[in-house]
Amino acid sequence: MKLVEVKSKLAQLDQVTFQLPDGSFVPPHFHVTEVGAVTKKFIDCGGTIRQENSISFQLWEAGDFDHRIGAQKLIDIISLSERKLGLENWEVEVEYQDTTIGKYELDFNGTGFVLTNTQTDCLAKDKCGIPESQLQGKPRIKLADMTASGNNACTPDSGCC
Repeated sequence: MKLVEVKSKLAQLDQVTFQLPDGSFVPPHFHVTEVGAVTKKFIDCGGTIRQENSISFQLWEAGDFDHRIGAQKLIDIISLSERKLGLENWEVEVEYQDTTIGKYELDFNGTGFVLTNTQTDCLAKDKCGIPESQLQGKPRIKLADMTASGNNACTPDSGCC
């Protein structure tokens, strides 16, 4: 979700909630401890130099259970960050401490924000040396299409199961 969309969704809310991928919620007393401009310059396995820009929100919780961040407060933090950091309409990523610091993409379900899992990927599949058949995942095989082989083979009607 890009920054302009985050701000648009915040304008519809009073309180801000973040739901984790497992369905649980970041406790309501969370703080937004950082809003950052992140520039990642790297070289992929195919030798291409790349650059990605994103915005990072870091969520943190303390023992101040009465703390609540309202939507307008988060809009104000974002506005200050835009002015001071020169943020553009980049994708927003969220960092949240679980068993380790997790990095999530952001979605919206109509009432609150949803943290979605991120995935790694090869950006140079054509130069990586991985056979095409492996790039598309494991082949799916129907059990009904498998043929029995050997003396210890079990077939659906053999009574061995």
